[in-house]
Formats: sequence, C-alpha cells, structure tokens
Amino acid sequence: QVQLVESGGGLVQAGGSLRVSCTNSGRTFGVLTMGWFRQAPGKEREFLAAISWDGGTTYYAGSVKGRFTISRDNAKKTLYLQMNSLKPEDTAVYYCAARSRGVGVGEAYDYDYWGQGTQVTVSS
Repeated sequence: QVQLVESGGGLVQAGGSLRVSCTNSGRTFGVLTMGWFRQAPGKEREFLAAISWDGGTTYYAGSVKGRFTISRDNAKKTLYLQMNSLKPEDTAVYYCAARSRGVGVGEAYDYDYWGQGTQVTVSS
C-alpha cells in the first residue's frame, strides 16, 4: 500500500528557502523510486527531480538544478525537496510521486502513486 501525503508548503519571499516533505503512510517505501513534480494553473505538470530507491542516484530538471535538492529517509518513509533561491515562477502546487515499476523518471506517466499536493507561493 502506498499513500503519499505532502507537507511544508507555504508563502515565501523571492530568494528565500523552503523544504517540502512527502510521507508514505502505507507499508512500503524503501523499494520505490520517488519524484517531485509541480503544476501551476493552466500549465502542464512539470518534472522537477527524482531519486532512486536507495538514494544513490538523483535526477534534476534543468530549471531547478543547483537550486533544489531531493533526498529521502527510508527509515522515516519520507521524501524531501529542499528549495533555495526561490523565484516567483516557482509558485505552483508541488506533488510527490512514487514509481513501482519501469525505468523512466521524467514524465508524469512514469509514476503510479501521487500525493494530494502542497501549495508553494513565492512573492516578489
């Protein structure tokens, strides 16, 4: 069972930092590749970052590489996204996702489970 819940969103000024979290309340977590996406009103869901089941491999979209860091704590069944140097264009609903099979990480259809999302708003 995989049940994902995001938290940590909020309002932050441009240039600031925020960390969002995603916890699996289900039984399994450590065997799943995990990812972060975001979606702004009227726009497509955008891939941000992914991390392998053991944390040994990470992937980043070019728009966030160098500013965002994905990490996980399998003992706590929790995924994190540390966001630094935030910009107004980062404003969106942020979603975590889990992949139970396959090899792709950069598209929404690569993932099988999704959280409800957490709103991040960056003011200028």
